[in-house]
Amino acid sequence: MSATSTISSAGIGSGLDVESIVTKLMAVESQPVTLLQTQEAAVQTTLTGYGSLKSALAQFQTAMQGLTDITKYQSVSANVADPTVASATAGSTATAGSYGLEVSSLAQAQKVITAGQTSDTAQIGNGVITFDFGTISGGTLGANGQYTGATYTSAGAPVKTVTIDATDNTLSGIRDAINKANMGVTATIVNDGSGTPYRLSLSVGSTGAANSLKISVAGDPALANLLNQDPAGTQNLTQTVTAQNAAFKLDGVAITKSSNTISDVISGVTLNLAKTNVGSPTTLTVAQNTSGAVTAVNNFVAAYNAINKTFTDATAYDPTSGSAASLNGENSVLSIQSQISNIMSSSISGAPSTASRLEQFGITFQKDGSLSSDSTQLQTALASDPQGIASLFASQGTSTDNLISFSNSSTLTKPGNYAVNISQLAVQGSTTGFAAPTTTTITAGTNDSLQVQLDGAINTITIPPGSYTSAGLANAIQSAINGNTLFSTAGSSATVTQNNGILTITSNKWGASSSATIIGGNAAANLNGGGAATVVAGADVAGTINGVAAIGSGQQLTGASSDASAGLSILVNGGSTGSRGTVSYTQGYAYQLNSLMTTVLGTSGQIASRIDELNADTKAMDAQIAEKQQMLTQVEANYRAEFTALDVTISNLNSTSSFLTQELASLAR
Repeated sequence: MSATSTISSAGIGSGLDVESIVTKLMAVESQPVTLLQTQEAAVQTTLTGYGSLKSALAQFQTAMQGLTDITKYQSVSANVADPTVASATAGSTATAGSYGLEVSSLAQAQKVITAGQTSDTAQIGNGVITFDFGTISGGTLGANGQYTGATYTSAGAPVKTVTIDATDNTLSGIRDAINKANMGVTATIVNDGSGTPYRLSLSVGSTGAANSLKISVAGDPALANLLNQDPAGTQNLTQTVTAQNAAFKLDGVAITKSSNTISDVISGVTLNLAKTNVGSPTTLTVAQNTSGAVTAVNNFVAAYNAINKTFTDATAYDPTSGSAASLNGENSVLSIQSQISNIMSSSISGAPSTASRLEQFGITFQKDGSLSSDSTQLQTALASDPQGIASLFASQGTSTDNLISFSNSSTLTKPGNYAVNISQLAVQGSTTGFAAPTTTTITAGTNDSLQVQLDGAINTITIPPGSYTSAGLANAIQSAINGNTLFSTAGSSATVTQNNGILTITSNKWGASSSATIIGGNAAANLNGGGAATVVAGADVAGTINGVAAIGSGQQLTGASSDASAGLSILVNGGSTGSRGTVSYTQGYAYQLNSLMTTVLGTSGQIASRIDELNADTKAMDAQIAEKQQMLTQVEANYRAEFTALDVTISNLNSTSSFLTQELASLAR
């Protein structure tokens, strides 16, 4: 081989194991890259751990959110000893008690029926049928289903009209027209099997004595003869069911209501009357129901134990094997765990001393950091203080004044006891002084319109035609106002009352935006006999919370933003001005833990911040690895070039050596 021979494979010319030498050299050169890759794998493991922890904390927060609802801890049940007489339900505001219940009559809706007709498809006549609802009083109801000597007083609600023409002037057509009007009266046709079998039956949709029908017809005599029904005059229909109120006694107190469903007799309790029981009173019992609170407490304990195990597993270390869990040594994890522990080990600020710590309700920590609940101690604590459990877990406010109630709070509100002082009670806007004569006749197009200003909005209402007493006119005006679309869409309504023939119109809103008055209309002249009207401007409640001027809006008073009571909103429902006691605001364990999770899991929270850091570390290591790998490619190329040159040199030297050896050998011959 000549000295200028080309080496086709490293090591051939020299006999060196160049490939092995380069591989070993590159293994040494690659150690920094290997170290970075190992570090990156560890970071990825930590990121996976944070992902799992984030998911677990989100589930924990969901559990805590469900436990911040105060009603879960303040469940009240209502039961009737004889469930055939009535049933009852109770809300969280109901107070425990026992009541004797005796029902003498159930509320009924009126039913009337026409005289029989030979056909339900034969034409009867055209006209306008007017339906009015009111009360029948006095007189007697005969066996024929008609009244003698009775009077009828309209309830003042807008009358309903149904127009009958040639398209529906049969008995079946009248039935369909009434039902289509959807006015609270259902019409059916009854076939009694007689020679004139077809009878139109009318059923009123609402129970109560004030929902009796007066029907008048303007049109063909045949239609009028069929349907005219004035309980105090001509009665062409037969009453088959009398409109009546429910009448009952509660602890001996006589009560009447228009419905069998009654929710305004016992605060927070709804009664549903089903049967009379005169002479055999039954018992209505309202009692605290602790089952909801027990369930909520058990759910809290389970949720806490689940997240506690997540932390334990994620930060574990086995000294025997030297292996560590994915989040072992992570300061962010230890910080979150510490914050949870601090909340759980602290008393609830502002709560009663008897209901401020977990152990007072039988909830204690175990050696492994988990919680355990003693059901016997929990039931005992609930029996002695059924309301206290709410302050232990939920966010709530309580007032020492029965006419002041907690409404809401904000994230700025600090737990504590806040003194309340009222300098101005809220006022509803009203106007008094419109006259309502003892008898007022309203005629369509003549004196049936009023221009009303309500809470800053102005619109014209129409009073149904008819003859009204003072009370009836007040009811009619109120119904027309509250049935006005402009007012109802704006959330406004009014109450109209009369006293000795003088009307008062009052906005149902409270506060400075509240106002109510009549400013015009063709019926205004009928109401000008009351002298100068007295206008009362609406006003917002005013006062201080925690000694700092609060913000009033209607009956709501809210703590100033500069104070610890910021965002604390209370409802002042009357009473007097001056000192009104205190409002206590507490944030229970579930509330605090939910708030903590919101912070921890937020976009700038500890979890997100640490994940961002780890992702940045990964990105930086990827860049370093790529850079070093590029450098290693060049280093390897350099090594191979050097060994190739060495191989050529050695090969040439070997060739020269062989040549000299041959020459020396020839000289020796």
